[in-house]
Amino acid sequence: MELQCSEHENNSRVIKLIGKLDIIGVGEIETKFSGYCAGENPRVLVDLTGVEFLASIGIRLLVLNAKSITSRGGRMVLVSPNPEVRNVLDVTGIPGIIPIYDGLESAEAVLLGG
Repeated sequence: MELQCSEHENNSRVIKLIGKLDIIGVGEIETKFSGYCAGENPRVLVDLTGVEFLASIGIRLLVLNAKSITSRGGRMVLVSPNPEVRNVLDVTGIPGIIPIYDGLESAEAVLLGG
């Protein structure tokens, strides 16, 4: 699992995930991912374009960090999951917890506007 993070204005970050969010992949990135979600009022966009598989432990990683961010006045959004990953997210009810967008521009607008 690979994680790339870029910092943007307004305390926002784009975290790009590449690979499989399974037990091995989550183990490789969990500490770094949580670190990038730290701080007060963080705005975090998680780019799922490169995620080819999402297991329950990957969902846990996303939900725990999203809830932590929200409790600190921030916001997390997910963007561009492939159809299989999107189906897993939909079936597990994640859109009710973390908004999901198909395009980067719309996700950034919501992230910074709200």
